[in-house]
Amino acid sequence: MDRRTFLWATAGGLLAASLAAEALQAGTVARIGVLELGSELTSGPQEAFRQGLRELGYVQGQNIVLEYRFAEGRADRLPDFAAELVRHKVDVIVAGGTPAPLAAKHATSTIPIVMAAAGDPVRTGLVANLAKPGGNVTGLSTSTPDLAAKRLELLKEVVPGVSRVAVLWNAANPFTVLNMRETEAAARTLGLHVQSLEVRGLDDFDNALPAAIRGRAGALIVVDDPLTCLHRERLGDFAAKNRLPTMYGFRQCAGTGGLMSFGASLADLYRRAAIYVDKILKGAKPRDLPVEQPTKFELVINLKTAKALGLTIPPSLLLRADQVIE
Repeated sequence: MDRRTFLWATAGGLLAASLAAEALQAGTVARIGVLELGSELTSGPQEAFRQGLRELGYVQGQNIVLEYRFAEGRADRLPDFAAELVRHKVDVIVAGGTPAPLAAKHATSTIPIVMAAAGDPVRTGLVANLAKPGGNVTGLSTSTPDLAAKRLELLKEVVPGVSRVAVLWNAANPFTVLNMRETEAAARTLGLHVQSLEVRGLDDFDNALPAAIRGRAGALIVVDDPLTCLHRERLGDFAAKNRLPTMYGFRQCAGTGGLMSFGASLADLYRRAAIYVDKILKGAKPRDLPVEQPTKFELVINLKTAKALGLTIPPSLLLRADQVIE
């Protein structure tokens, strides 16, 4: 760190500490509701969110209180949890994924809602448009055009002979419905046959996963979703047992038996969600804060899984990887 960077960092830290001290002296304690479809164990990005708050001068239990609600993969619990947070009169609701902010939006039209990592917030009805969200919802999106196609292309690089790809997706998540359509369209362009594996809850995995083997799929794509991420170890065991190369959207899934993952950095998105919370607590209106699309994407390759499957990762792809698991 050079002298100028050090001085800026020091000044920023002092300013954050000053703001925190002022808020504490004034007796102001902001209540932030956090709503997630997944579980606390699978919400690693939450630490990035808390770190982002700390960097902005917020101290848990002093000038901010976080109230968590985790649905443990059960979308039917989200409306009740969202209603609870509204009854508790939180100042802001931070909601991860797509089903959680949708539930929060249905629960309140006045409390500001920050999407931590929503998929295609315009087409799922969360905001009017990205530049001018309107209403009480803003935040960050995980999706960009051609993401589904890029994942199929990466999979073909590693498994060049693949012709049939099974796609596991959560039909209860409006974003994954859109993603599935995009995957099917991209597959037609690439000359691939797609087998749909639809799930809505934990009980559906027992029927969906064996169908991939019966359909002679040569690879599996798991559409990024809190439900599928929650059960990533189970998916990893299935893929390993059946020698099925698997592509994920979230990087944490590549470490549990997946072959690779490619998608937006959840940690980066959640850390930036803290900036939205800070602006709103200081008086900004969600309708005036443009929705941000991801700027940081991560490619993770699991060499251990590749070796177990007898696959050779092209050197050019390894050079492009953000992380290689050996």
